[in-house]
Parts: sequence; C-alpha cells; structure tokens
Amino acid sequence: MKKILTILFLFSAFCFASAQSFKPFKADTLTNEYLDTLNVRKALVVNDYSLIGVQYGVGLSQVMWNPPQEQSMLFVPVNFGVTYTRYGKMFAMPYFAFKAGLFYAKEGYQFEYNEEYDWTYKIEGAEKAILEVVEVPLLFQFHYDTWNFKIIAELGCYGGYRLGIQRFPGKTGSVSEELEHSFTETDRRMDYGLKGGVGFALVFDPLEFHVTAAYKHSLSSLYTPDHYSQYYYRFAYPSNIILSAGVHFQLSKRTGKTKATLKKEAKSLVYENNGSQGW
Repeated sequence: MKKILTILFLFSAFCFASAQSFKPFKADTLTNEYLDTLNVRKALVVNDYSLIGVQYGVGLSQVMWNPPQEQSMLFVPVNFGVTYTRYGKMFAMPYFAFKAGLFYAKEGYQFEYNEEYDWTYKIEGAEKAILEVVEVPLLFQFHYDTWNFKIIAELGCYGGYRLGIQRFPGKTGSVSEELEHSFTETDRRMDYGLKGGVGFALVFDPLEFHVTAAYKHSLSSLYTPDHYSQYYYRFAYPSNIILSAGVHFQLSKRTGKTKATLKKEAKSLVYENNGSQGW
C-alpha cells in the first residue's frame, strides 16, 4: 500500500512541475523573425491568372483545291497579333485555359509552272495571289507547368475577313489592272475555320516567352463554288502553317503566395497545432 501511495505522489509531483514549466504561445510572441524560421512548403499549383501578349510569326500557305491543282508552298513573313489568355482550374485540375486574340496576317497561293507545257494554272489570270486577312481566334488550351517551363497544346476556331488581295501574273499569266488589287463579285470575303497548335514557354515571372507552331484550315472557300459552273462545283480552302514567337505579361500572380500570406498561414498553423493546449 505504501508503494502505491509513493508512486501516486511522485506522478502528481511530475505533472505539477510540467504544468508550471509550460508557457503557452501568445499572438504577440509570434514575431516575423520567428515566422520566417517556419518551413511552410506548398506544392506547385498554378492559380487563376491572366496573360496579355504580342506574337509575331511567319506563314507557309497553300490551298486545298477541288479539282486538285499543282502548287507549291508560299512563304509569307507577316503574322502579327495580340492575345489574351485566361488560366484557371477545370475538372479540379489546373491544366486548362482559354485564349482569344486579334491577328493581322498575309496568306495566299502559288501554282507550279509546268516546263513541259510552258503553262501554269491561273485564276483571273494570276499564277500567284497574296491576301491580307484579319482574324479572331478562340482557343481552348491545355498546359503543363514546371517552375520556369510550360508545354502548350491548343485547339479551337477562328473567324476572319479578307481585307485585300494582290494578284501576280507569273511566267504565263496576265492580270488586268482592275483585278490586280481587287476582289471579284464571286470572291468570298468572310472567313472562318479551325485552328490549333503546340508549343512551349519559358517563364520568368512576370514575363513569359512563348514559341508555337500552329495549323489553320479555312472552311470558307476563296470563291463561290458555282462561280465557274452551276452544275460542277469548285472549291478552294486555304490552309496555313504558322511559326510564331511572343512575349506575354502576367496580369496577376501565376503561382505561390506572398511572404505576408505565408506568415499569416504559419501563424494559423501554430494556433491549430497548439489549440488543444489552452489557447
């Protein structure tokens, strides 16, 4: 019995001494210096943010002709635009964005010269034509981010308008003066189609440098299908490969939290961890 009483007495004395030595944290003791020592680590999660940027590129143009025609790719070094990109979570995953833009570009077609017959297919007497176009793309983007690098894939549609045209006679053609810089009544000015591409970005907050390779396919023929015959339709759908680079500016923080936010979060963690000890 005496041994039991002795054990109980020693245990009570130990508990009393421990209670006297415990000093609970108070809010005013959590100094900035102390909070800086806490290791509050977060996984890299891209938050909602927006980008505005400018892009410049070059294009390789051709046309899908029906009936088919011999042609060559036409290099046109004019493709300039501004874009706005909105990043955000979708399906609880931070890998998606929507992108819109306004672009001015040149594109066209060029038929191949047949040396054997000394002849080239022509439209309105022209073997080659360059069109000025303006377009508004609306794209859905998938992106995968690391700290300073981003992989991009995007797909969507665009609407546009053919502002002007310049026709070139080439070796065997002959373009009249009134058609050299003019559309005909059967030419279609409105344009629309599909657009998509892949690329990558180098990220140095708040700037991002994007490099993309895109493909644009028009669903609006260059001219009305029955312009030649009401019984036999002809189509001409432009397509373009566009290589471009751009500089984009982040309108808000891409990821992470400010130092003040981390200190506030650290203080909250300390409160939660010690809440059961009489805070």
